[in-house]
Amino acid sequence: MSDPDCLFCKIVAGEIPAEVVLRGDRVVAFRDIDPKAPTHVLVIPVEHLPDAAAVAADDPALVGELIAAAAGIAAESGDAGGGYRMVFNTGADAGQSVHHAHLHVLAGRSMTWPPG
Repeated sequence: MSDPDCLFCKIVAGEIPAEVVLRGDRVVAFRDIDPKAPTHVLVIPVEHLPDAAAVAADDPALVGELIAAAAGIAAESGDAGGGYRMVFNTGADAGQSVHHAHLHVLAGRSMTWPPG
């Protein structure tokens, strides 16, 4: 099921262009248009689910597919050895701006905390 008003559903449907790096039956991944790291890819379920908690409640196996896709993307980009970050923002207070579940894959620079 998709949401006709959802930006990411429109990307899945091909209505909005994106640099897609992976397309499967249940998962799509594309480069973030405002990257926060040299590698910044969003991994999303094809089905419209509003956030990570909804994915976990609706289809726990899909969470594993999203994470496996993220690991594959990091490996293919050459970032797996040095490390990479996977982030789900869930809800507006956590910084989620598009309410279609998405996993950020960030790599290509140091992600240590605190920065510096």
